[in-house]
Amino acid sequence: MIYWIATLWLALGMTSTGIVQLMQLPEETAMMKHLGYPLYFLKLLGIWKLLGVIAILIPKFVVLKEWAYAGFFFAMSGAVVSHLACGDGIKELFGPSLLIILTLISWFFRPESRKFASFN
Repeated sequence: MIYWIATLWLALGMTSTGIVQLMQLPEETAMMKHLGYPLYFLKLLGIWKLLGVIAILIPKFVVLKEWAYAGFFFAMSGAVVSHLACGDGIKELFGPSLLIILTLISWFFRPESRKFASFN
């Protein structure tokens, strides 16, 4: 139950932010400029997030799921560090921090069918 709640919230958060990044709304482009990243990075992040959501939700493909979780963690921890480096406050850290926590909970509580087989 914990796995599915965390995973669905994670998927919702990554999907919504991925779509917003693909749409390149003015707020998103302003934030990217503020953080010092090129605007094409928005499309790249948006596509990766949507593909990652698909990977964690579909059955099987355990290795792909591990990469998706790692990608989510790297992207969101990079967002936190970027905001800190620019002197942003708690408000800007909340979203990526929450998505890191959801990523870790979803990964930790995933069912055995979504984990690597043991090498006993």
